[in-house]
Amino acid sequence: MTKTRDFYGPYRLTRLIRSGSTAEVWEAVEEHEQKRYALKILKASMAKDKSEVAMLKHEYNVGQDLQNSPRIIKILDFKTANDRPFLVLELFSELNIKQALRRGPDSLAFMLDKIIEQAAEGLYYMHTRGWIHLDVKPDNFLVSRDGETKLIDFTISEKKKTGLSKIFHRASLAKGTRSYMAPEQIRRKICDERTDIYSFGCVLFEMATGKPPYTGDTPNDLLNRHLQSSIPSAIAYNKNISKPFADLIKSMMAKSPADRPPSLWEFLKEIRSMELFNKRPRKPEISVFDNMPGIRGADDMIRKPSRDELEPEEET
Repeated sequence: MTKTRDFYGPYRLTRLIRSGSTAEVWEAVEEHEQKRYALKILKASMAKDKSEVAMLKHEYNVGQDLQNSPRIIKILDFKTANDRPFLVLELFSELNIKQALRRGPDSLAFMLDKIIEQAAEGLYYMHTRGWIHLDVKPDNFLVSRDGETKLIDFTISEKKKTGLSKIFHRASLAKGTRSYMAPEQIRRKICDERTDIYSFGCVLFEMATGKPPYTGDTPNDLLNRHLQSSIPSAIAYNKNISKPFADLIKSMMAKSPADRPPSLWEFLKEIRSMELFNKRPRKPEISVFDNMPGIRGADDMIRKPSRDELEPEEET
């Protein structure tokens, strides 16, 4: 007999995808239509926490404004059942890019052009709707075995500041993930599309080489490298990367926003006209999607670990 606790409204829980510090993500079946969804459910200990509930509602509101892009995960509903708030999301259960890269850059290299283009399209659409993601990183792109890519996690996304909101900007706590934060983000200055472009450049560097562009002995050391260190070339870590591609990544990671591509539309025009590799990579004989049991991409629709707005680095 199915227990009442296995239901959240009309949704029957079928598989726990991930349990995080504040929420659980479940695969669920809607009983009437027999369709599958992902539910992001606040843990019982967080269900009455006003700040956690507010962040969940914020993620829902951002997602509602981004429904028309196939490159962005669809957030379909915000509900409460069994005294616990939850989101209903499109189920897209494959790996996120961070997980796929655990086997090294060759795991995705054969379809990297498609992944990059679709990732940029999702982020560009978000920008056209007036939103800045502010947490662009490999973990926040889900990718399927054929290269279909979707942008996720809008927990700290903000509306682009214009007019009076730009004039009266007040610095708050820095938000983001240290390995991918733009200098202006670290300094708590006004962020815009070019902030996401910097972070996306760090993501491209990692997809091309298998490692993030900067590492540090301490959290502050890592942040200082984004602020002060010279921009590395992906070619130093992967000789097969073409020079135009390596140069484009470096331009995205310029310290000053004014020196980066002005928009992801300009980036897309450029990336579509170049070869990423000197020699086209072959598809691996053993797919990363078939040989990492227990790792599914929908788990990373959950907000990463802590209630700290400056997110600690994820251990691998």
